[in-house]
Amino acid sequence: MSVTLGATAALRDVDLRVDAGEAIAIIGPSGAGKTTLLRVLAGVLDPDRGSASVDGVPLAGLTQRERQAIRASIGFVHQDHALVPVLRVLQNVIAGRLGKAGLSAGLRRMVFPLTEEREAVHATLERVGIGETLYKRVDRLSGGQQQRVAIARALYQEPRALLADEPVASVDPVRSRAIIQLLIDVAKERGATLIASLHDVDLAVEFFPRIVGVRDGRVVFDVRADEHGTHAGLDKAMLQELYEQGDGQI
Repeated sequence: MSVTLGATAALRDVDLRVDAGEAIAIIGPSGAGKTTLLRVLAGVLDPDRGSASVDGVPLAGLTQRERQAIRASIGFVHQDHALVPVLRVLQNVIAGRLGKAGLSAGLRRMVFPLTEEREAVHATLERVGIGETLYKRVDRLSGGQQQRVAIARALYQEPRALLADEPVASVDPVRSRAIIQLLIDVAKERGATLIASLHDVDLAVEFFPRIVGVRDGRVVFDVRADEHGTHAGLDKAMLQELYEQGDGQI
């Protein structure tokens, strides 16, 4: 499949199969096409050429209601968080289930959440380490806290697939490892597919059994860990080629 955004070829002849329950890291330099690829996988963006399918069914052939049902089952952690700043954390996290509850019912729950919903949201926030922010306004949180609210919202959605666009971009290294471990653990518990774009190659190698390298809109390698959990097929030369600039510098 290929995607053109304006005059830019964002994705070029990408052929990628993702099986249910896989954990995949997408790595590559800024502007490589990682976000665009995640948007296609989420059903937000259609390819110009080729197709994207879920369970063998092309998304382009679905009705709006059918596509919405697919999107409601896919949690997406946006790089810019995509939160509503003037609302409280509780309301932002509950918004994660708007697609399943329907707009009218979902909005009522955001304004008048049930006790069990507040408890479930608080438990989710505790899992990402910010349980104390339940009633705080999002615009009064740090960037790292907002990042974790976005992750909590996606987890609260109880998705069959979780897509994360730079989910640890705004947090410190220690918290980064904890959040990636959390995403891995939650995906395993629910049998959900996890696909995350990352700039940190070490995190990708440590936590993900499959690593896809993207550069200039193309998949340049697709490496799976062996039975020992080692990415033997991923060497320094491949990473240097992935990240080198036009003058040969990293």
